[in-house]
Amino acid sequence: MPTNKDLLNKGIKYLVYALPLIFIGPSVIYNAFMNKHTNWHYLVLAIGCIMCLGAMFLMFKGIKKITDSLFDDDK
Repeated sequence: MPTNKDLLNKGIKYLVYALPLIFIGPSVIYNAFMNKHTNWHYLVLAIGCIMCLGAMFLMFKGIKKITDSLFDDDK
């Protein structure tokens, strides 16, 4: 079983991985809406949405790991 410090480090890593996606995802979505005249519009839009969903998932996992490390609950 990992220690509290290991869980805290893992949670921070998840948040660090989510940080670029937080900024890149909306930029890609904006780019997709500005280039509606191209054939790649829907593909770029889907990639941007996946990036935003990935950022939310990583943030959720990171915050969950951090709270698990702070509020130790013996299971």
